[in-house]
Amino acid sequence: MLFAIDHGNSAVKTTNFVFTSGLAEYPVKPPLQTDVLEWGGKFWALSGQRISFMRDKTRDDRFFILTLFAIAMELRKMGQLQPMLSVELAVGLPPEHYGTLRDKFANYFKRGSIQFVFNDTPICLMVQQVFVYPQAYAAVVPQAEKLRETPRTFVVDIGGYTTDVLLLRTTRPDMQFCRSLELGVIDMNNAIIGKVSALHDIQIEDDHIADIIMGRPSILPQEVQDTIFSEPRSYSSQILDKLRELKVDLRATPAIFIGGGAALFRNFIESSPMVAHADFIPDQRANAIGYGMLANAQLSRMQTYNGGGDGIVRG
Repeated sequence: MLFAIDHGNSAVKTTNFVFTSGLAEYPVKPPLQTDVLEWGGKFWALSGQRISFMRDKTRDDRFFILTLFAIAMELRKMGQLQPMLSVELAVGLPPEHYGTLRDKFANYFKRGSIQFVFNDTPICLMVQQVFVYPQAYAAVVPQAEKLRETPRTFVVDIGGYTTDVLLLRTTRPDMQFCRSLELGVIDMNNAIIGKVSALHDIQIEDDHIADIIMGRPSILPQEVQDTIFSEPRSYSSQILDKLRELKVDLRATPAIFIGGGAALFRNFIESSPMVAHADFIPDQRANAIGYGMLANAQLSRMQTYNGGGDGIVRG
C-alpha cells in the first residue's frame, strides 16, 4: 500500500489532506475531541502552531510522527484502519538538498516494525520501501505532455519558509541547476502581523492575511485590510529580484509557479515585468500527487523488470 506525503515546513500534504506541520505533546491521553496518536510512550495531537523551520527534518521525530498522522488519516478515509500493514512511502526534498539528504531522509522512515495507536486503534506498520523525489519536479508530472513542447521551464515553488527553483529541460529535471531562497509566505505574514499590531493594535493570524490577499470576505476594518494588501506586491517583487540575482531570469524562460505562495502572489506575479510567461498550479497537494504518480510508475517498472529502476529513487 503506497502513501504519498509532502512534508512541508508550513503544512503536511497527502493526496487527500492538508494539515499544519504542528504537534502538541501530552504525557497522558488528552480529553480532546480530535485525533490523538500514541507513540513512543507519549500522546500527540495536531496543532495549528507550526514547527520552526528545519532544513533537515530528520533532526528529531516530529516529522516522523506527522507522517504517522498522515498515514492514519488516509487509512481512515479508505476504511482500512488495520492492525498490520506493509507500506511504501513516496516523499520528497527541495531540489537543492536532494543529493545530500535523500538517503538520510529515506532511512528516517525505516524503523522496522512501527507500532502506534490512532484514536484507540492499534496499528503496526512495516515500511518496505521509501521513494524520494525532488520537490517541484513532482508537482508538474501531470503536465508532462505539455512540457515536452518546451525546451526550458523553471518550476518555482513558493513555500512557507523557502522558495525553491528547479530547471526542467523538456520533462527532465536539471539537478545541476537548483536554487533556493530562505524567503517564503511565513516571512511575509510575520512582517504583516507585526505591522498591523503596531499601526492598528489588532492581532491577526495567517488566515486573515490569506483572506484579504485572495479577496475573500473579512470583518477587519478597511484600514487594516489596506495595510495587509500593501505588502504582497513588494514581497513578491523581492522574491523575483532575488531569483534574478541567482540567474533565474523569468523574462527569458517560462515558469510554472507552485506552492501555497503561488496562489497568494499570483496577481502580482502575472502583472510583473520580471515574468514573461507564468502558469500556476494552485493545488497545495500537487507535490504529493506527483510523488504518488512517480512511485506507482516506479513500482510497476520494478515488478516488470524484477527490481530495475532509475537513479532518482531511493528505497
